[in-house]
Amino acid sequence: MTEKPYVLVVDDDPDILTAARLMLHRDGFEAATLQDPATLPAVLEKRLPDAIVLDLNFNVGDASCETGLKWLSFIVEHNPDVAVVIITAHGDVAVAVEAMKLGAIDFVTKPWENAKFLATIRAAIGLTSARREADTLRTKNKGLSQSLTPPSQALIGTSPAMLKVIDLISRAAPSEANVLILGENGTGKEVVAREIHRLSTRSENVFLPVDLGSVPDTLFESELFGHKKGAFTDAKADRIGRFEAANDGTIFLDEIGNLPQHLQPKMLSVLERREIVPVGETRARTINVRVLAATNMPRDRLVDEDVFRQDLLYRINTVTITLPPLRDRREDIPQLVDHFLGTYAKKYGQAKRRISNKAIQDLTDYDWPGNVRALLHAIERALILCTNEMLEPDDFLLEAPHTPAGGAKDAVEVRSLNLEDLEHDAIDDALRKHAGNISRAAEELGLTRASLYRRMSKHGLE
Repeated sequence: MTEKPYVLVVDDDPDILTAARLMLHRDGFEAATLQDPATLPAVLEKRLPDAIVLDLNFNVGDASCETGLKWLSFIVEHNPDVAVVIITAHGDVAVAVEAMKLGAIDFVTKPWENAKFLATIRAAIGLTSARREADTLRTKNKGLSQSLTPPSQALIGTSPAMLKVIDLISRAAPSEANVLILGENGTGKEVVAREIHRLSTRSENVFLPVDLGSVPDTLFESELFGHKKGAFTDAKADRIGRFEAANDGTIFLDEIGNLPQHLQPKMLSVLERREIVPVGETRARTINVRVLAATNMPRDRLVDEDVFRQDLLYRINTVTITLPPLRDRREDIPQLVDHFLGTYAKKYGQAKRRISNKAIQDLTDYDWPGNVRALLHAIERALILCTNEMLEPDDFLLEAPHTPAGGAKDAVEVRSLNLEDLEHDAIDDALRKHAGNISRAAEELGLTRASLYRRMSKHGLE
């Protein structure tokens, strides 16, 4: 059974309290009333309401409404998630506006219209729910960020290419600059983004990754900016968007290079104004987020106006960090292998496996089209399937290199005829042909973007 929304009404007029309580009960709310605001702290300590309706004037003849404003400030300071609606006489509207500046979300005047009063209460309850959802999301993401990227394990590698990346991160992180992270699929762009967040002044707040490639065009505004109940057919309740959920923290816009052109102006507007307008609303909400973005699209494609708006590119790339593919930092592979062996030994409750010199050499010589993510998957699979204490080359099932330029017969002889391998190769070929553009690769393969993303994930080609 769904719990009824709980509304607390605070007013010194018993007739007002009775009328509000009866109306709220009749409309399906759980309502409690309070005549003396001095007891408010004790009441809130026992149970937090989903909305508070607060009178401003508790002293006859006090036009300043000092008592009501004092208790409003108390609620906002101690229980900021709970939305407060002010009730006031017609003559005190100016004071009600002052109350909204202090944190109230709206006001109704006495005598109120029942329909308007109930609509305002529902909006307040929706806002409280959205705020609590955002707090929960921030807490979860903070825990995930700490567990997924511990300080000592955030970035692995001592090659010149990686040392350059680490240096850029250390210099960019403390600033508020937007950062664009470039690199092939699987090079670790999200790991870099998490490290920037960890070293930033926002590290105690949420890090929220958003895979733009998996957000359907029709839900783009709803997912990123939120929506009001009833804004469209499936909008059953108010919902905050990803930008608002990341407020005061960092939002990571992954695969921004594949954002369709007709949606790019909307993204640009949000980044320029630092405001979002939820679907179904007309009033803008200010946001305070740091934007990190990433794409596997090559730089020469990004600077093509027909592919990506240049004003949006300038907005997101105050600092650009380019991650090298694994084949260009082969000297880091033994260190990565050792790290992943230790990680999965802990995950599966095993002793850390040894690996032969020949296996290390083969892993180092391999080109790794899926980069670090593919290496990680290969090691995990080897640990699961290997029955010996020593890992050997055959445990990693490395694919033979593609034939450079021979006939079709030669290509068939080299490439596996296993259906899974063929699907992997077709996806890899399409991504390479279209320089990482998901939309074009999906079209060539006869898939939707969402289907292609699922198959890329399955084959470690993200």
